[in-house]
Amino acid sequence: MSDSGLISIIVPVYNAAKYLRTTIETVRNQTYESWELILVDDCSQDESRDIIEAAIRESSERIRLICLEKNAGAAEARNAGIDAARGRYIAFLDADDIWYPEKLEKELQFLKESGAGFVFTAYQYGDENAMPTGKAVRVPHTLTYREALSRTIIFTSTVLFDTEKIGKDLIHMPKIASEDTATWWQILMTGVTAYGLNEPLVIYRRPGSSLSSNKLAAIKRIWDLYRKIAGLSVPESAWHFAGWAVHASLRRVRKDRA
Repeated sequence: MSDSGLISIIVPVYNAAKYLRTTIETVRNQTYESWELILVDDCSQDESRDIIEAAIRESSERIRLICLEKNAGAAEARNAGIDAARGRYIAFLDADDIWYPEKLEKELQFLKESGAGFVFTAYQYGDENAMPTGKAVRVPHTLTYREALSRTIIFTSTVLFDTEKIGKDLIHMPKIASEDTATWWQILMTGVTAYGLNEPLVIYRRPGSSLSSNKLAAIKRIWDLYRKIAGLSVPESAWHFAGWAVHASLRRVRKDRA
């Protein structure tokens, strides 16, 4: 039985020693205090595990380490964390991203006020040192499945789920490229509407070599999602892809003007 007020924060870890101390600190600094932090080590080869074990010695009851037996990728790491979660609520945080201190408090309040089971927030872009660049991504108040097909606007480190409304099985991520977007779609396909809190509460750290910075790879990933996850025909995929391209361009223009 899950703890009714507890938020389980799941962080996949792979060679993240450079960022982990800051990641753990961003959770410890949350104004909402009923949380557990589940760090899932995906066979890191750096000092990630040592850093986590040191944090556990300081906060033994609130921080847990799960070690995968073989390198399996972020989706499997998050799934292991979901299975181990004790809280009613589940949040994802990538090991190199930053939360503002009031992130959990404001987002949980928004979830309860909206009556939603799936919420997400706006976010800011940060540089290699997680310093805001002045560019932010705003989000709509609601997002349905059909709308999500042409708006990949939900960022993983911003989401919060109520597992009494969205079951853990539905939150499990498939082991494919862009597993996070595939997961949002599989949830929204069931008729769920996601609710967006249009306040930047997360900093998305974007090193120059990040996966999403490769535009050609991003195009292939979104096309594969249309064909393999959504099961759309080529014409339908092309239609939604055009919408995705327009929204992505407009979002970039708005950020550049910020």
